[in-house]
Amino acid sequence: MNISPTVLLISLIAFQFLSPAMVLSQNDWPHWRGPNRNDIVGETSGWEKGGWPIREARWAAHVGEGSTSPIVVGKRLYALGWFPDQNHVFCLDADTGKEVWQQSYACPRYGRNAVGDTGLYGGPTSTPEYDSATGYLHTLSADGDLNCWDTRAQGKRVWGVNLYDRYGMSRRPEIRGSGQRDYGYTTAPLIHGDDLIVEVGSRKGNLIAFSKRTGEPRWFSESTDFAGHTGGMAPMTVEGVPCLAVLTLSNMLVVRVDRGKEGKTVAKYPWETHFANSIASPAMHGNHVLITSGYNHNTICKIAVSFKGASKVWEQRYTSQICTPVIHKGYVYWAWERLRCLDFETGVQVWEGPSTGNAGSCILTADDRLIVWSGNGNLLLAETQTGSSGAYKELARKEGVFSTEVWPHIVFSGGRLYCKDRRGNLKCFSLRSDE
Repeated sequence: MNISPTVLLISLIAFQFLSPAMVLSQNDWPHWRGPNRNDIVGETSGWEKGGWPIREARWAAHVGEGSTSPIVVGKRLYALGWFPDQNHVFCLDADTGKEVWQQSYACPRYGRNAVGDTGLYGGPTSTPEYDSATGYLHTLSADGDLNCWDTRAQGKRVWGVNLYDRYGMSRRPEIRGSGQRDYGYTTAPLIHGDDLIVEVGSRKGNLIAFSKRTGEPRWFSESTDFAGHTGGMAPMTVEGVPCLAVLTLSNMLVVRVDRGKEGKTVAKYPWETHFANSIASPAMHGNHVLITSGYNHNTICKIAVSFKGASKVWEQRYTSQICTPVIHKGYVYWAWERLRCLDFETGVQVWEGPSTGNAGSCILTADDRLIVWSGNGNLLLAETQTGSSGAYKELARKEGVFSTEVWPHIVFSGGRLYCKDRRGNLKCFSLRSDE
């Protein structure tokens, strides 16, 4: 049978768009803070007729020590964890937890400049980033190993670079005599077009964009701040221009990522936290950014960003040390010590819930409910302000999933919750009534 070149070309294009490795579902969780990078998902909570169909774990696995979060794309879950002297990259069947493939490479438990709090963490912290255009998975170790893996070829390594070796970063400085801390690399990489953007914290640039296909550097940010210790960067738009917000060691920094102006500083807002512990990521809504830290700040701050700079809108005496706030329909939610709801316009607290412990992350579902992962492995389902009418309203909870801190962010994909603790214990729970 003869096939014309035109028909063949159309067939190849169709295959590319239909290939599971190339197409993201709206229910996938391909990077830090989920499909929209804001912890808001298009799936419902599973709450029906007064019940939450969460039972025993569908499966359990161990993926190595580390506070890094898993990601889920299609039927595959990807996770990074540390075993003695090596980091391992796992691809698991998301339905069963069975291993599909794994890759490993030599890596220390801590970054080479590590100092402080080593009893509270170990292994990788940065969440992997998946690129739908190539099927590549990008990972970053605490010791600066930035690697690219081909998920369509059993995780074959495509390229890699060690950030310390290439850019020679020194240990993060002590902040105002509070006690020195350096946790190595923690911030998740972020794909923007053909760029893989990484918070490197080098003298060449706080942010460096690498070619996602080859690893070659493409641009450097004007800012040369030391890297912060947050979970990820926050995409935002300022006066119609695509930008990124990141908490460096010294500032809330906003840079441009539009072609020809990449890395140019739009605005900076001074923000240093004792012990270098600004862990919660920036949260954005429109041209506003929320930042929050404990220690010398113990506040949450709303900042307006324009090309004229950054200015404080309000600051309130509530804080989150770990959980990044979620902004939805005029309200702000997070879980750190307690689940809280604030008015986004004023910062005034609307309600607070019971104790949740220190570790925590939140997901806001399509039926306006909050799934909270906190403490040493506690799952909580609560109403948002939409369904609570000015008071905290808990719907369901499941406690004691693990016995150690759940620093890793919870993942919700395809009606299932993927829960992990810092030791690398991973469990899958179904929220489907038919499972």
